[in-house]
Amino acid sequence: MSIFRTKNLDAMVAAGRHPGGLKKVLGPFDLVLMGIGAIVGTGIFVLTGTGALTAGPALPLSFVIAAFACAFAALCYAEFASTVPVAGSIYTYSYATLGELVAWMIGWDLMLEYGLATSAVSVGWSGYFQSLIAGVGWHLPDALTAAPGAVPGKETYFNLPALLIMLVLTWLLSLGVRESARLNNVMVAIKVGVVLLFILVGARHVQPANWQPFMPYGHTGILSAAALVFFAFIGFDAVTSAAEEVKRPERDLPIGIIGSLAVCTLLYVIVSGIMTGIVPFKQFEGVDHPVSLALKFAGENWVAGFVDAGAILGMTTVILVMLYGQTRVIFAMSRDGLLPKRLSSIHPKYGTPFFATWVVGIIFGLIAALIPLDTLAKLVNMGTLAAFCLVSVAVVVLRKKRPDLHRAFRCPGVPVIPALAVICCLGLMTYLSLETWLAFGAWLLLGLVVYFGYARKRSLLN
Repeated sequence: MSIFRTKNLDAMVAAGRHPGGLKKVLGPFDLVLMGIGAIVGTGIFVLTGTGALTAGPALPLSFVIAAFACAFAALCYAEFASTVPVAGSIYTYSYATLGELVAWMIGWDLMLEYGLATSAVSVGWSGYFQSLIAGVGWHLPDALTAAPGAVPGKETYFNLPALLIMLVLTWLLSLGVRESARLNNVMVAIKVGVVLLFILVGARHVQPANWQPFMPYGHTGILSAAALVFFAFIGFDAVTSAAEEVKRPERDLPIGIIGSLAVCTLLYVIVSGIMTGIVPFKQFEGVDHPVSLALKFAGENWVAGFVDAGAILGMTTVILVMLYGQTRVIFAMSRDGLLPKRLSSIHPKYGTPFFATWVVGIIFGLIAALIPLDTLAKLVNMGTLAAFCLVSVAVVVLRKKRPDLHRAFRCPGVPVIPALAVICCLGLMTYLSLETWLAFGAWLLLGLVVYFGYARKRSLLN
């Protein structure tokens, strides 16, 4: 059936190497820092407080569970990315293995994941930015500080800082990936330094009594928190979107994916343990800056100021990398004829999908300005977990269909590891709310309408 037609893998790889395409400028160090840049942000600086309320002092265990789910999927991603170094991430891999309809739906899903991730992190960035400027006596009008109804007791209508940071980073990305990667590397170095400073200073103020009882809400609390803080790991898969712009993808992509996930997991476990050791976990209720709160609670106000600044830089890199991943998925879908051709046009000077970058930046900047953070975060988690399930299935399918294909990196333990990835991700999805499931279902239904009404007829494989 035409809806299950697949693309030729060899032709896809050849197209990615065609002269005049995206510039190949990234190395392994860039990719590891890109992964860290995408991962360390809102998850550690904002959602750790909410996670602590759900899991209590056992929050580090929630991070470990979420990390395992990600690690299984990361191994599958690494095999695909090194074998098929083409822009588009799991959308591209699905097109070669599971067929056009599945590829379209996962691409549609990725548009939700990456797009709303940038919007969600922009909202978190806005909160820290407003906290920082309030320290020097500057305040925005209430109407421009948050989305409608986001702050009880305040008349808010539009989150202006969230929109502005999206537009600034859109402009930077449109100028070139090399320039964006350099800025990302600098900001990642600073924010990791800030996290290490928190660990060094905060460890001296830990009171072990605050870790009792360790599991106040039992296993349910730990798993519910894991489904929430899963958001903190979103981003390592965005590294695969850079596949077509990597100098040596066969070697460098697995390093970038697995290396960034390992570093971030270690940081998350240590930071969450120190936070709950300094502050009794119930005091994180209603707090959107839990890391700096822990330092203020310990009397280390000067370090708290550095953490606020580091949080702003940290979330800036997350927006930058996720925005990058979103534009490359749209670029790949447009190049295949499933979206308007204009979205895959490459700027003759900058070598970037200039038009697609600005379309994404403006649309999701407006979403950040108009929709509250908690609604965005839940939808992002759902979309990402679904994507991880599909990439795990696809790696097994490709092993069966193309056993002859050269694989620079092979996921160990196939099919056990992919099966564990699917089980973990489906398990976490069951802890998300019914409203999240309904909203996600509505988005997928809209995707089916667009596919059969537009994309199927215009596909290059048609």
